[in-house]
Amino acid sequence: MPFIERSGRKLGLGAAVASLALLASACGGSEEGGVSTESSESESAGGGEKSISIAVIPWDEDIAVSNLWKVVLEEKGYTVELQNVDVAPMFEGIAQGDIDLFLDTWLPGTHADYWEQHQDNVEDLGSWYDNATLELTVPSYVEDVNSIADLKGNEDMFGGEIVGIESGSGLVRTTKEEAIPTYSLDDYTLVESSTSAMLTELDDAIKNEEPIVVTLWRPHIAYSDYDLKDLEDPEGAMGEGESIHAIGRTGFSEDFPEVNEWMQEFAMDDPQLQSLEHLILNENEDDPEAGARAWLQENPDYLSGIMGEDAEGLDFSS
Repeated sequence: MPFIERSGRKLGLGAAVASLALLASACGGSEEGGVSTESSESESAGGGEKSISIAVIPWDEDIAVSNLWKVVLEEKGYTVELQNVDVAPMFEGIAQGDIDLFLDTWLPGTHADYWEQHQDNVEDLGSWYDNATLELTVPSYVEDVNSIADLKGNEDMFGGEIVGIESGSGLVRTTKEEAIPTYSLDDYTLVESSTSAMLTELDDAIKNEEPIVVTLWRPHIAYSDYDLKDLEDPEGAMGEGESIHAIGRTGFSEDFPEVNEWMQEFAMDDPQLQSLEHLILNENEDDPEAGARAWLQENPDYLSGIMGEDAEGLDFSS
């Protein structure tokens, strides 16, 4: 399956195709774009093939942990399909039962609109990361701009632009509806593009030592790749820290009880997540599953804290 490429890489065609296929499946069921509600329920509840579909949005932490769990679940005998898709159709698809699992729901703020709309039709499987933040960020070499408030009056330095990501993202919404009015940044244009386009702009600016301000979030591999400075937010316009949750379609915990138990125990800290992202996105960008296997080999005790005895005998050497 073509996979999303990040950190200055192009977003693969597979993401667009999967998004369209998912929308089609949401309207009437599709074998190509995803696992339909009917097939997923019959396979899991009927004792046949254990098949799980996992939605993946183009955010680095989601790519990393989705590949991690794909490798783990396949080692446990599951058939796993990763479906590249944008946030809005992902929530629609999982609420309608066309997708089984999604690992990157930001609560209470970033995905609040989607959560309010769909929370009655999904299962919250628990938080695995509790230090997520939304940021406006510049390269560290940008002097005299240390706060979002410092952007005002420095429009010419940044070409009058804040480089954003996908228009439907909570990060763009928060920047547009909260940060810009709070700090009177009306003379800036918020460029709504894509995560990959934003990272390309960031990479190009840093190579040329040019000023740039981008929308970013923690955790993100960009903080390992570049020397960056998050702008202080004394007014709290970008929101407080958030938690990242795994969510499943309605009936997930009943159809996949052991996976549900593992999700309840799933947790990663910053060093673990950063090293996982590095191995998957930097060292094995053409084979993310190989990166996940390498990380599991380097962290042999990690799964025992999540899966207990279920982790015994797992072999990630190939």
